Amino acid sequence: MSTAFITGITGMVGSHLADYLLEHTDWEIVGLARWRSPLDNIEHHLDRINRGDRIRLVYGDLRDYVSIERAVEASAPDYVFHLAAQSYPQTSFTSPLDTLETNVQGTAHVLEAIRHSAYDPVIHVCASSEVFGRVPPEKVPIDEETTFHPASPYAISKVGTDLLGRFYAEAYGMTVMTTRMFTHTGPRRGDVFAESTFAKQIAMIEADLIPPVVKVGNLDSLRTFADVRDAVRAYYLLVTCDPVAGEYYNIGGMYSCTVGEMLETLLSFSTRDDIRVEVDPERLRPIDADLQVPDTSKFRAHTGWEPEIPFETTMRDLLEYWRERVASGRVFLTR
Repeated sequence: MSTAFITGITGMVGSHLADYLLEHTDWEIVGLARWRSPLDNIEHHLDRINRGDRIRLVYGDLRDYVSIERAVEASAPDYVFHLAAQSYPQTSFTSPLDTLETNVQGTAHVLEAIRHSAYDPVIHVCASSEVFGRVPPEKVPIDEETTFHPASPYAISKVGTDLLGRFYAEAYGMTVMTTRMFTHTGPRRGDVFAESTFAKQIAMIEADLIPPVVKVGNLDSLRTFADVRDAVRAYYLLVTCDPVAGEYYNIGGMYSCTVGEMLETLLSFSTRDDIRVEVDPERLRPIDADLQVPDTSKFRAHTGWEPEIPFETTMRDLLEYWRERVASGRVFLTR
């Protein structure tokens, strides 16, 4: 029986990946969590975790090499999904050093710990489409060879993550593959991301917890949206479909629209028709990666993966997730 080691299992993507692997494989799953990480996203698995029924947690921090070394030894992985990161571009403007340390040095810690272990797993290093940053219109859709032009400290850190993955494959013969996932969302998406904070605000407005005003940042950026459940299926195929050491892939959905059009879709699902939109200067980035449209033909040709979940379903499910959170009294307005 194979074992998958997932860093960042308590995040949106990590938790959905655990869901997928538990349902579609017989693998054992070991998830890396920080001691202080909220477990909300894997709450539905806590009984299994407590019983040791195919899923368990190990604790550590990407910035602490010894804890990562111990986590690798404890997991004895056949597959590694390195998803953990400081993943919020807006936050990176106020905490650039923490972002760089967590994402660049943290990735080095994971790869070094594996290199010095007795294990030779297939490794997925998750970079980001943000590495491409400000892309000129003539370069859209963005393929794998598009020049990096990062537009935030987060994006710079993911350039480092991306290059580290390829370096360890080339220098040490490790089976490392790097992905640049474009915008992906759905239930459990953190409220620091545009579509999720919009859905959260709408749900709170519907519950009469805040005035009928959705606060927004830049609505003109163009995004291609994928569902997180399609994304984790892509990650599974990445490590199981003839993995090629050192390869790097763009992954993303097929539906593109502006952030403003995405908001209109969410508003169309609301039970309220009196919601206004207001620009909040605090939500504007100093620089924005405004043309995030991928060419995913390389990955699709290699794995046969295609996105399956329609954009409207993703947005409905995201809004319903926040409605459930609001109804349970487990939400307050932070973003």
